[in-house]
Amino acid sequence: MSQEQIRAALRALPIELPSWGFANAGTRFGAFPEPGVARDIYEKIEDAATVHRLTGVCPTVAVHIPWDLPPAGKTWADIAEFAKSEGVAIGAINPNLFQDHDYKLGSVCNPDPAIRKKAVAHLKECAEIMKVTGSKLLSIWLADGTNYPGQDDIKSRRQRLIDCLAEGYAAMPDDGEMLVEYKLFEPAFYHTDLADWGTSFTVCQKLGERAKVLVDTGHHGHYTNIEFIVATLIAEGRLGGFHFNDRRYADDDLIVGSANPYALFCIFHELINGNDGKTAFQTAYMLDQSHVVEKKIEAMVLSVLNVQTAYAKALLVDRAALAEMQVAGDVMGAHAILRDAYETDVRPILAATREEIGRPADPLKALATDALVAERRARRQVEPARASGAGLGA
Repeated sequence: MSQEQIRAALRALPIELPSWGFANAGTRFGAFPEPGVARDIYEKIEDAATVHRLTGVCPTVAVHIPWDLPPAGKTWADIAEFAKSEGVAIGAINPNLFQDHDYKLGSVCNPDPAIRKKAVAHLKECAEIMKVTGSKLLSIWLADGTNYPGQDDIKSRRQRLIDCLAEGYAAMPDDGEMLVEYKLFEPAFYHTDLADWGTSFTVCQKLGERAKVLVDTGHHGHYTNIEFIVATLIAEGRLGGFHFNDRRYADDDLIVGSANPYALFCIFHELINGNDGKTAFQTAYMLDQSHVVEKKIEAMVLSVLNVQTAYAKALLVDRAALAEMQVAGDVMGAHAILRDAYETDVRPILAATREEIGRPADPLKALATDALVAERRARRQVEPARASGAGLGA
């Protein structure tokens, strides 16, 4: 591919930012607050808009309900308008079906019909927020599962899962999609109701064509071949999107591309193969990271740069030569073609791409001297937050 084609492909790949990634987060052992961090939905949108201003490829910000509810007297229409004023838009709507005390034994899989009804009502609430904000995605992650053999009937839980999600699916806008995420384990340690891509895939088949699998790159066991999962889901028409992150265990939150950048490159290689061989498959590309020891905005900017780097390198793969090697059974020759692309320094291409759209060649360097970011961080330490996070207002 020519450099012009690569730059065009890079400009056309939007990366959605998570609102929760701009707030204080912690581990099981504690949290380390960052001075000047975003404290409410307004400030999260401001910080997401900063990342878009510096990179030019992050036009939407995902929200999590009820973490991001408008304050009393405000509506979701107000929040959407504020996002627009900041140069971004509201992206995926993420229901919270894991923190409420009623969900101790599960949400949509709970043996108590009253609790399942409550969970379904929340799904419908989020579907209504989609309609108000113009969001096209309802992103589902469940903590449902059991800790002990015999704790509940697994077959019955699966049917409850399908029945409840079907109600949420029916409540979505006609052009909306339901993304069904999965996770290997935790907090359920005997069995998890959505434990892997196959479970998610079969549930999506039951729900309808607008239900697709969401692949979180951190939610797998060691040595799982995620690019194989990606290729299979593309072939089946069920790849709904990604939550990009990196990990050392079977969970997420490290900056994507920091622990295993070659795996991210291989994922993009399959995304290009599964499309036209020139650009990545059209799906939802989202970050899902809650940073603990890193500065929040800086971590998000670096995450975007790492995604772009992996994509740019994958675009360099000589696919015609690779196909010849594969047909000829030249194992090392085929592998060398991928390695050559991966080892190419794409920083000049990325810098040129950003400058073409009026963004700084080095967004992290620009962020270090950004006066608006410095002013906001200082102001947040002395002024109260604008939103309380209470009240739907939809």
